[in-house]
Amino acid sequence: MEEELLIAFDSTQQALRAEMLLEYAEIEIDIFPTPKEITAGCAMSIQFNRSALEEVRVIVSEQSIEIRGIYAKAAQGEEYIEVGGEGGVR
Repeated sequence: MEEELLIAFDSTQQALRAEMLLEYAEIEIDIFPTPKEITAGCAMSIQFNRSALEEVRVIVSEQSIEIRGIYAKAAQGEEYIEVGGEGGVR
């Protein structure tokens, strides 16, 4: 099974905008509650497969979507680690 990543946001407006743009790009996503381990201003996160990471990064960058970060579950437990820098986009 492929690893799932999460995009966390500081605002619901940015989360909804990202959802629309990612769906338009036909990237398979799920809306997911932001885990308590990730400090973010929005309770909604977007989950997607790691294989779409580069395409997601391009959309976030080109469309100036403000994100808190992109996160992956750590190897052990429920802890999350950030994938990349600059708000998760590198």
